[in-house]
Amino acid sequence: MGRCDITPGCFSYNWIEPMKAKADVPFAPLNIAVLTVSDTRTLETDTSGQLFVDRLSAAGHNLAARVLLKDDLYKIRAQVATWIAEDQVQVVLITGGTGFTGRDSTPEAVGCLLDKQVDGFGELFRQISVADIGTSTVQSRALAGLANGTLVCCLPGSTNAVRTGWDGILAEQLDSRHRPCNFVPHLKQAAACESRG
Repeated sequence: MGRCDITPGCFSYNWIEPMKAKADVPFAPLNIAVLTVSDTRTLETDTSGQLFVDRLSAAGHNLAARVLLKDDLYKIRAQVATWIAEDQVQVVLITGGTGFTGRDSTPEAVGCLLDKQVDGFGELFRQISVADIGTSTVQSRALAGLANGTLVCCLPGSTNAVRTGWDGILAEQLDSRHRPCNFVPHLKQAAACESRG
């Protein structure tokens, strides 16, 4: 079994022996919406949202939509609720608005929409983040949950946080071949997506 080294700068995402993908399960491309929450960024300067787009595209998934909103609890909630209700959006990835400043409200906007919270997502994100930011990881309010067959994931607004979340968690959990489990069977139209591959 792999060794866990949490010394800053020495952490590896492969701290456990990686699970082998099941060869007889086809890859299922997912339809993923990306939301950036920021009072200062534009689509041109949104490196975090762009990293999500680049990573999901490179993995073989489809970009369903990309939106940038100001830190406004009700606008965030309305946009996410719209995507949850849409048949074609299976995953919503949100970057930004998870801190403690006065206008940071992404967890509050999204939390009430979730049918089931995925507690392990925030826990694992904070554990992985220790290597980069040390104990400051306790101030991350990263969270995820399922709503109407849609996985909703909220990460901090920094590009490094998005990289950590995608590379350390989402790349495998959004891959239908990952074992022993992944989120794909819990998503709406998962069977239809698998047949597209």
